[in-house]
Amino acid sequence: MEDVVPSTPPDERRLHPWSWLFVLLQQLKQFIFPLVALVVFGARKSSSDGELWASLAPVIGITVLVVLAILQYFTYRYTIGRDGLTVREGLLHRSLREIPFSRIHNVVVHQSLLHRVFGVAEVRLESAGGTKPEAQMRVLGLHEALALEDLVRHQAHGTAPVASESGTVTRDAGSTLLSLSTREVIRLGLISNRGMIVVAAGFGAAWQILPDRMMEQVFRQGARQAYGYAEGLHLGWLTGAIGGVALIGIALALVRLLSVALALSQFHGFRLTEEPRRLMVERGLFARLRTSVARRRIQAWTLHEGVLHRLFNRRSLRIDTAVAEKSGQQDNRALKDLAPIAAPDACDALIGHLLPHVTWPREDWQAVHASARWRLWLPSLAWLLPVTGLAVWQLGVWGWLGAAWMLFAAYAARRQAQRMGWTLDDHVVAVRSGWWSRYWRFAEIDKLQALRLSRSPLDQRLGTSTLWLDTAGASGIAAPLALRFVPEADARAVHERLTAALARRRLHW
Repeated sequence: MEDVVPSTPPDERRLHPWSWLFVLLQQLKQFIFPLVALVVFGARKSSSDGELWASLAPVIGITVLVVLAILQYFTYRYTIGRDGLTVREGLLHRSLREIPFSRIHNVVVHQSLLHRVFGVAEVRLESAGGTKPEAQMRVLGLHEALALEDLVRHQAHGTAPVASESGTVTRDAGSTLLSLSTREVIRLGLISNRGMIVVAAGFGAAWQILPDRMMEQVFRQGARQAYGYAEGLHLGWLTGAIGGVALIGIALALVRLLSVALALSQFHGFRLTEEPRRLMVERGLFARLRTSVARRRIQAWTLHEGVLHRLFNRRSLRIDTAVAEKSGQQDNRALKDLAPIAAPDACDALIGHLLPHVTWPREDWQAVHASARWRLWLPSLAWLLPVTGLAVWQLGVWGWLGAAWMLFAAYAARRQAQRMGWTLDDHVVAVRSGWWSRYWRFAEIDKLQALRLSRSPLDQRLGTSTLWLDTAGASGIAAPLALRFVPEADARAVHERLTAALARRRLHW
């Protein structure tokens, strides 16, 4: 809410003296492209027209950002009260924000490499819902940030220790539920696909920033040089094919090495700890991140097992939480990975510890309708048929090789239909799916917010339905919590059972 601040209470605290520098760096990131444009076009204009103001425009812009950053340091105050925090900011347009401890659901302490050099940290206080944090303190001294984090976490459930004037409190390290060694983090890098994502993003950014002709010339020139070098070696077709496969293998190996480097950067020193009502994760090699979430804010759970996971006998465990996220963006600082990589037994034990009233793993999986086999094949068939027909028209007999992919798609759909299933009891509802890449997704019934029973024309024809289950904080999930291809009678029975349960139970989120 907005208010005019009449006076300054004596117990108000400031940000760290270096906070203006980090605010400036954040602003420079946001305005980097306009500043670069001012430098480039201003230099051209000053050299041609001799106008001094054009060359001074970048300096003026940076000076304005420096002044704004310094003003934020002098005008930002926060007070730790008995029941919450009070944040005051602004010079001309002043604001006063009251943040009750009971509303704070997640505390994030982030340290980049530069933060660690200066001995400071950024603190974010998040709540359920909304599109931005309740408060973002950029930056506090590390000791003060950790003390504030500990104080807020304990005050949230009424067990806060007494803090001294400097903010020093007795910290509770909690009990460790999972820690990852360097070897496990390397396995995570080998399994994950982070390197390929970075490479694809790099190509996309280069294609957007650089002129199209430049990118086209780079690819053409590279292809010509490679073809000319291969032709100069006078290699046969078999040797050339082996060389091409070797180059692809080297490229894939480099991408995996990049994935390992990214995994070490993000998950080195990963440690999951438990407090009476919260879970906390600390991770990172260069940039250290401490984030926590109240256990009651966990809305749904997802176990994932890809092909490489099975090769290493590993799985990953992720959660959906009811905390604030930026609209349309994924916040990498939020606590999502309870177990980025762990043995299947370790994942099951972690679930059993955190959900002692839930039976896991499940053995009572209900199969889906028999039509799921060919219905899962239909999307692949919809594009394989025209592509195969076009290939036959252009390539002749060789175009019929597309039929082999049709057979593989049919086999994959059959295997996926065999693994699909759902289960339900008084505490939890769960689904499983996938063959090549498998997942198990479940949620406590008390965390369900809405039910939706849908029937497509094909469902009406075959006597099946799909039951969609919604929880808070589940936007953008690749594996939906839905009972698909379920016989209509079973879907309606589950819908009525869950509707009755939601009507008599209180929503816990």
